[in-house]
Amino acid sequence: MSMKLRDLIKTVRSCKTAAEERAQIAKECAAIRTAIKEEDVEARQRNVAKLLYIHMLGYPTQFGQMECLKLIVSPSYSDKRIGYLGLMLLLDEKQEVLLLGTNCMRNDLLSPNQFVVGISLCALGNVCSQAMARDIAPDVEKLLTNTNPYIRKKAALCAIRILKKVPDLIENYMPKIKALLSERNHGVILTALTLIIEICEIDPTQIEQFKKIVPQLVRILKTLVHSGYLPEHDVSGITDPFLQVKILRLLRILGEHDPETSDIMNDMLAQVATNTEGSKNVGNAILYECVQTIMSIESERGLKVMAINILGRFLLNRDNNIRYVALNTLSKVVNTDIQAVQRHRNTIVDCLKDPDVSIRCRALDLIYSLVNESNIRVLVRELLNFLLISDSQFKPELVAKLCIVTERYAPNKRWQVDTILRVMSIAGNFIPDEVPSNLVQLICSTPELSSYAVQKLYLSVQSDLTQQPLTQVALWCVGEYGDLLVADKSQLPKEEEGLALNVNEGQVVDLIEAILKNSSTNQTTRQYALTALIKLSSRFSQSILGRIKSMIDQFKIHINLELQQRACEYSSLFAMDLKTSVLDRMPAVEKTEESPMPPKPTYGTNTPSPSQGNGNVGTPNQHNNNSANNNSKFGSLLEDLNSPAPQQQQQQQQSGTSNMSLLEDIFGPAPTAQSPPFGSSNGNNRQQQPQQSASSLLGLMGDLTVSPQQQALQPQTQPFSCPAYNKHGLNINYECSKPQAEQPQMTLIVMQVSNSNSSPVTNLSVKAAVPPYLKIQLLPPSGTTVPPNDSGEVTQSVKILNTVHGQKPVLLRLKLDFTLNGQTISEITDTPLPSQF
Repeated sequence: MSMKLRDLIKTVRSCKTAAEERAQIAKECAAIRTAIKEEDVEARQRNVAKLLYIHMLGYPTQFGQMECLKLIVSPSYSDKRIGYLGLMLLLDEKQEVLLLGTNCMRNDLLSPNQFVVGISLCALGNVCSQAMARDIAPDVEKLLTNTNPYIRKKAALCAIRILKKVPDLIENYMPKIKALLSERNHGVILTALTLIIEICEIDPTQIEQFKKIVPQLVRILKTLVHSGYLPEHDVSGITDPFLQVKILRLLRILGEHDPETSDIMNDMLAQVATNTEGSKNVGNAILYECVQTIMSIESERGLKVMAINILGRFLLNRDNNIRYVALNTLSKVVNTDIQAVQRHRNTIVDCLKDPDVSIRCRALDLIYSLVNESNIRVLVRELLNFLLISDSQFKPELVAKLCIVTERYAPNKRWQVDTILRVMSIAGNFIPDEVPSNLVQLICSTPELSSYAVQKLYLSVQSDLTQQPLTQVALWCVGEYGDLLVADKSQLPKEEEGLALNVNEGQVVDLIEAILKNSSTNQTTRQYALTALIKLSSRFSQSILGRIKSMIDQFKIHINLELQQRACEYSSLFAMDLKTSVLDRMPAVEKTEESPMPPKPTYGTNTPSPSQGNGNVGTPNQHNNNSANNNSKFGSLLEDLNSPAPQQQQQQQQSGTSNMSLLEDIFGPAPTAQSPPFGSSNGNNRQQQPQQSASSLLGLMGDLTVSPQQQALQPQTQPFSCPAYNKHGLNINYECSKPQAEQPQMTLIVMQVSNSNSSPVTNLSVKAAVPPYLKIQLLPPSGTTVPPNDSGEVTQSVKILNTVHGQKPVLLRLKLDFTLNGQTISEITDTPLPSQF
């Protein structure tokens, strides 16, 4: 006989190893199986209870499922309780065994014992399947009108599961649901509200019908708010906060985007926000739900200001959970009324000092949303103070946001330079890549800041050489404005005096030498340093030139090729008469907008290029947002990228290079990881819709891009066949033709792929590349598996537009990837077409 449940728990807990525990569980499971086979009725309830414990430990207990059904059939309530509990834990709606208990559950729903009805409804609400839901729906619907409130609320919760499984039954339940709101029992009203909220989420079209009950909900809420002390519903001095929260949540759903419905509940929401005590968590829960409702419906502005003030009071609470909730909600509503949120700015800034990392994150996001022209100085100062003590995980995001708001809302350029330099001094290694270039552009486009900026940068780098972006900007400015750095500041106009720093040429060169010798200096910064030295050679006196040249000459034998090349070229400049003009001060850099064109893809990636057949000229989001009026713009960009320069065309014509040498010059011996100088196309990119590809390139390539209905276009001229590839048993032939006689520059190539091996070729991927004067579209293949023994073939069409038809031939390179006998093979083949194509 198996042991009792209490003894089993003690034995399992006393096991010292996992193996010992598994052995004990296996022994007990064997004893339970024996009892099941012997039909031990007295031990059945105890065995199911032990199976529940074993199930919670993670061990298989499927063999005890039928025992649960046997307990359900038992007339004893204690047996039914354990049986239904096992049914909910050991079975789910996918178990066919569950269907055997359907009739028993329906019989229990008609039981005169309310507790038997309750556990049956509870089990159905947890595990009933779609078929069971249809069967028991009429019975549950009747129980919604039962005289016993205990059964009515259980039936309402069971109805949630039924309507989720069978939404078609919602109309049958509507009259009964609305009647539940007239109940005096708070439990019934609470479950009815829960059921209504679930119906609104399942079928949003039912919201219009439920808007009629808004006055009734407002009356119930008013009764709860203004009622006196009710012992049975009192929680910390507040009457039934659970019901209040549920009503507020339903009002939020019903009043969203509806001014008339929102107007009915505005006054009541103001009373809830005013009369609810916020000193305890119970009141805070109601206030938070009230704020959410006010912000979601079409409420009055004064009511929204009150809601934001409530969130402001939450920020003063000691409970971190309440403060986090307040910050999170303020971040969502800050755009609704930013002035009201600005009143709590100091409290929000104080949250940056909180030891809780999640609160600091939320406060940082909210402060970023609050920054404007009027408070930029105050908030940036606070953010800089936070940057000093922040963890490394916060610095990248914080630095990026600081730079963005500084550039957007800076009161003047000098303050902007000071702030960016301060950020770079504190966390320069976390600076985004575009910030140094933007700072250089700002300095060189503002001549009155040149002297001031170069002195500030000189002092910053002198105190810290480890911040590489700051050091790079400083070296660039020292090279450009080194004469201003060492100039006599008393002779400069007052607005250009800067810091009146007295620096001589030797000190500047000493600083650059220290940067070059510093162990933390990377190769890019050393390149900046060499460039700064050669520029200073034209700005400093002759006495320092020898030292500058010797410093540059040291890098002629450097292991880094870039530094070596720079040193050799800069050393050669010393002997040139044009050194001064070559090293003259650069003109102001114009800040250009980002190009909508993405970087060219590497050979073999799925990223679309301007020459690809899918026609995605920009990024996917840009492509979808561009209107038809932008086609000409992108067309010109495409031509600029894909067409060779005029000088290159002239050189090619004068050199008289053959077609094959041109192919080698363009393509090289093998594709590299860098972007190729010609268009590439990936035929394996079959996830893109062909219709979208056609419409994208229609304005760029004319009739070259065709719709799927036009892919079977019959050629109008005599086709030409030529072999393209024959290796590893894979044979590819080109079937070339001119699909339209009025467009001789367009060529249709149908690749016919066959397989002479005894095993199939799988995972076939064909990618194509052409020179820049060609436009290409590689259409999806008919398949990726080539049948063996030449029993079938795979076809793939290629559309090529020759922009210099009659002058240059069509040159096509294929990159093949396929699997044969478990071995992955990659091949590249070049095939020129006859001149008429």
